[in-house]
Amino acid sequence: MSSTTTTTPAGPRRAALADPRYQAFVILRTGFTVAPILFGLDKFANLLVDWPGYLAPWINDVVPGSAQAAMYAVGVIEIVAGLVVALAPRFGGWLVAGWLAGIIVNLLTIPDYYDIALRDFGLLLGAVALARLAQGYHREGLSR
Repeated sequence: MSSTTTTTPAGPRRAALADPRYQAFVILRTGFTVAPILFGLDKFANLLVDWPGYLAPWINDVVPGSAQAAMYAVGVIEIVAGLVVALAPRFGGWLVAGWLAGIIVNLLTIPDYYDIALRDFGLLLGAVALARLAQGYHREGLSR
């Protein structure tokens, strides 16, 4: 009996896990998958915070329905963004960065929310870093 040895796709990925750059990619990908999905789900429950209070009045005047109805739409978008990061991080990173830019504009128009806007700017930079790392690892076949 002879056995044939084949290289599995897990081999290069397992070796890459020892690389601090790849570890950073995995951490960012995991965070930007889980956080948007959890925050998106919470838009339907308001367990963490009263999400409608984070919607600028001028946006509430523009969108149809109530602020809570707008948060339901926001929740769906955030869940989708998290799933896109999980499946295609080189696109999902840019999607999350764009979404965060919109959140920042919203927050900068509400007095006393500047600290949260600054925090979200840091998250935006992390999402851009994820997209750039994902592009590099996609070329190497390691982003999946």
